[in-house]
Amino acid sequence: MFTPVFGALQANDLNQAESLLKVMLVATPNNADALHLMGVVCGMQGRPNDALSFFQQCLALAPENAMLRFNLAKALSSMQRDAEAIEHHQKASSLDPANPDIWINYGRSLDNLRRREEALACYEKAVVLKPDSVEGWFNKGKIFGELKRYEEALHSYIRAYQLRPAEPFLLGIILHYKMLICDWLELDVLYEQILRDLRNGQKVVEPFGFQGISDSESDLLLAAKIFANERYPLAKEITKAPIRAHSEKIRVAYLCGEFRDQATSVLMTGIYEAHDPEKFEIFALDNGWNDGGVLRVRMEKVFKEIIDISIMPDLSVAELIKSLNIDILVNLNGYFGEARSNVFAQHAAPIQVNFLGFPGTLGAPYMDYLIADEIVIPPESRQYYVEKIAYMPHSYQANDAKRIISERRFSRAELGLPEQGFVFCCFNNNYKITPQTYDSWMRVLKSVEGGVLWLLEDNPLAAHNLKAEAEKRGVSPERIIFASRLPLPEHLARHRNADLFLDTLPYNAHTTASDALWAGLPVLTCVGKTFPGRVASSLLNALEMSELVTHSTQDYEHLAIELANNASRLQDIKNKLLANRLEKPLFNTQMYARDLEVLYRKMYERYLDNREPDHLSVKAA
Repeated sequence: MFTPVFGALQANDLNQAESLLKVMLVATPNNADALHLMGVVCGMQGRPNDALSFFQQCLALAPENAMLRFNLAKALSSMQRDAEAIEHHQKASSLDPANPDIWINYGRSLDNLRRREEALACYEKAVVLKPDSVEGWFNKGKIFGELKRYEEALHSYIRAYQLRPAEPFLLGIILHYKMLICDWLELDVLYEQILRDLRNGQKVVEPFGFQGISDSESDLLLAAKIFANERYPLAKEITKAPIRAHSEKIRVAYLCGEFRDQATSVLMTGIYEAHDPEKFEIFALDNGWNDGGVLRVRMEKVFKEIIDISIMPDLSVAELIKSLNIDILVNLNGYFGEARSNVFAQHAAPIQVNFLGFPGTLGAPYMDYLIADEIVIPPESRQYYVEKIAYMPHSYQANDAKRIISERRFSRAELGLPEQGFVFCCFNNNYKITPQTYDSWMRVLKSVEGGVLWLLEDNPLAAHNLKAEAEKRGVSPERIIFASRLPLPEHLARHRNADLFLDTLPYNAHTTASDALWAGLPVLTCVGKTFPGRVASSLLNALEMSELVTHSTQDYEHLAIELANNASRLQDIKNKLLANRLEKPLFNTQMYARDLEVLYRKMYERYLDNREPDHLSVKAA
């Protein structure tokens, strides 16, 4: 009876298969197999709602059919209705526990609901049942990464790569995870392979991880364009809302997965508070969770509303944004963190802005503006950014002048530091430490007797590898000391025990740099060739501390050594920093908010005038 249908499916003639099934269902409306197959055909045609309807009709007739439950769960998951899909995944897995595909899709829904340990258990079962499952190994890697089990993530991704070398972006993911654990064995060979593939237009590297090692704006642009087009293409059917009548208040929605105790909110909470409520209404679209922390409490007081979008489908979020009459939708994630890029791909708001969370272009045609400054994106670099650049007059980086520094006074001993000797530090994430940066640091340590390097212990394997790399370079591993993570006020307080912060290239300290500067610790940087590599220079410029900005590796090392051996010069710099942090623009939250609002108004006025986005700027006060 189904032979003609299967023949049409083998020929990829979905319309013919659908026509045959319709005839069959007219004759036998309660034919469970025909209903099931009709749902499959609708799903293959990209019609998940219709597929779901047929699967549900079939479910009443065949509730114990494992593949029906599997397909029903898949349809719900494709519509981002994972909470509803769970019961069908559970039932399917109980009916057919030896089917690896069922476990993989069950794991995806659990992962989407952030039930990651349960998701991992599903993927483990899938690869036991099917050891050559690329999806199983890849998804294991993803979960291990989310759980910060980086070595296990790397091994899983390598296994997936061995099974399918052409898997999109996988080679770049492997590179990033090697950097996360500071495993530099053949790193340069891997990087060169990625560059070749990227420049040949291949889908080889994700933009976020690539920023940690690339010093080419053109390569970063190409990576972002390829990634956006593959993962987050502009939605095919978009109905742009008509230009809204001028309103006294501009409605701004910040979309972010980190409205909690995380770097983005550490920087932005004061800006939210400083927005002029007479001229702006601000909304938070939260793709993360409420941690109940101090920052969250502050944010709840200033937003018009904090709306949980974490389990809402993309289309529903886009419709919500339109219903709120949002004028400016701000993307605070980009390709970092708990992002929702597909919401922006719907062109949910008339003005869409890339800001703060991702220091670079998103490579997407639906992003209108990128907020920057003339140091991180000089005018001659605009060609490497899809967005129009909205220039802040000082540094692009927001800062909250209410950042609390604990009164606690740490002793060197309790931090594992020697009682005597110069303390260089860098609290950047370990993936920002490249072999070249580490070479510089080791040369500095060799020139400063008794000096130590104090780093953040992001993961134990990275700490082990960094100690081993120091020994390879002729520096005692005991001179590399690691700091565990602390709550921000205590973390800021322990900066008092360091003498000089050493920056990284090609990806600078960002929030960690402003943490150090706020705590009164000088940051020594070298100007890079990309947005991520110019951030510390931008921050220091906004503090009028350009004496800490160098332009070559040689000058960087020379100044580090000089400051370690010239206590009076270093003290003069520290005294200047302590004075400037309260007087200069970097930590002037109110000034920053006013300048940002000028940019928002300029964007809004262009929109009202029906003019295309263009480069904008604010003159320094």
